[in-house]
Amino acid sequence: MLAHNRFYRTTILSITGLTSLIMSICMDTYAQQKSVGIFDGDNQIGTATQSMPARYTASTQAYELSSMGTTQDESHFLWKRIKGDFIVYTRAHRSTSDAVHQIGWMARTSLEPNAPYVRAAVNSKGATSLYVRQTAGESINENRTTLTDADIIQLERRGNTYTLRAARFGEPFQVREVSDINLGDELYVGLFVTALARKQQTTCMFQDVRITVPVKVDATPGRMDLGSRLELLDVMTGKRDVIHTAPNSIQAPNWTNDGKTLIYNGQGFIYSFDLGSRQQKVLNTGEVKNNNNDHVLSFDGKTLGLSSGVDELGGSIIYTVPVTGGTPKQITPKGPSYLHGWSPDGQSLVFCGARNNEYDVYKIPADGGPEIRLTDARGLDDGPEYTPDGSHIYFNSNRTGTMQIWRMKPDGSQQEAVTNGEFHDWFPHISPDGKWIVFLSFLKDEVAAGDHPAFKHVYLRLMPIQGGAPTVIAYVYGGQGSINTPSWSPDSKRIAFISNTDVSTLSPAEIAEN
Repeated sequence: MLAHNRFYRTTILSITGLTSLIMSICMDTYAQQKSVGIFDGDNQIGTATQSMPARYTASTQAYELSSMGTTQDESHFLWKRIKGDFIVYTRAHRSTSDAVHQIGWMARTSLEPNAPYVRAAVNSKGATSLYVRQTAGESINENRTTLTDADIIQLERRGNTYTLRAARFGEPFQVREVSDINLGDELYVGLFVTALARKQQTTCMFQDVRITVPVKVDATPGRMDLGSRLELLDVMTGKRDVIHTAPNSIQAPNWTNDGKTLIYNGQGFIYSFDLGSRQQKVLNTGEVKNNNNDHVLSFDGKTLGLSSGVDELGGSIIYTVPVTGGTPKQITPKGPSYLHGWSPDGQSLVFCGARNNEYDVYKIPADGGPEIRLTDARGLDDGPEYTPDGSHIYFNSNRTGTMQIWRMKPDGSQQEAVTNGEFHDWFPHISPDGKWIVFLSFLKDEVAAGDHPAFKHVYLRLMPIQGGAPTVIAYVYGGQGSINTPSWSPDSKRIAFISNTDVSTLSPAEIAEN
């Protein structure tokens, strides 16, 4: 009887162990196969627990994670497998819980608790740091910024270099970087929440989540073949929504006066994008099919001005065409001529023209005629745009050694700088209500004063037209083509713009939703 009981207990224990092992394998397989939004898997790292799985809300494009644990090795981790270089970005909203915690981005070699990793994290006291563990189980090194309470968190990998960029929304990034961190080619990369108290839960909502594969450092200059995201930005809240994705470069969205359509260029064509159906179609521009990203709608919304390359005429030539499509009318006799604005009365066009190897702002009658040169400072004067009341033309100029926003009277008089040269600022766009200016800012350590390349870390910045300190309203991987021409919504509440990524990073879910 004793031997029988011993056999019975041994058998039960064996079955129980085998059952636990099978359940563990099944749970791991389930977790790794369960996609959430653009992510491949939703896992507990270590013995961390969460009250619910990660949640993705398609209508807001936001993710919510919660966790309870005791150490940095216990996290709720929402991940995607990524090979090679990446840039991951989010705007985080932490719960009001007093629990000690960390939240942010993490890139790790495996889902084991002691795996090597790099994490870009903000803790419960607001400290913002880059953490690194290079080999399994070793101690963790911290590289802390001076920033507190960051809600913008970005982690970039370039080879074996990892870069944290973090900010309080509205402010420029603070940067920390570590080099010679060899974690292998393919990593688990994703959002995490770590609560460092077993019985206290931390919850975080992550919005504006972007996973981007950047262009290679040694890529051909000027290449424009990465994929595109068409985004809408609420200028007061900074909330961003991806409404369309493309496997090629689409650029410079304009918003029609009725608020129902966006117009942009891609591969030489002009596209009309219906915001209701989220479908695009080619706009008829006749034989003019080498269109670039300098296209502008007239103030009355009836006519579209185009810039299209014509080699035998010297480069980009300006045309006008009905907004519904048709046969374009040539306006400028020679190039390069890059259209940027209409006068409010529809009688004049303003453009950047290269004449005698000097780029200046010119004005020309909308039906064609003699050009009038409005700027003559040495350097590049570009991006001219009228205010809705017709009182000024805003433009960008590098005449001081940095690219800044300037303004002048419509006859070219009273030219004065508007920004201070902290960044290289391009393409000022005035809101339809005449109250705000939005523009593109390049970092000085990434570009020269006269360049505006694609595939860079750039800001969209906003300032009152009456003056004041600009604030960052979007942190973007883009540049050339993102916002070259006017893209305000007619109610002055939103901006349309383009961000870039390798299209291979766009998940089936992201493509289907957009």
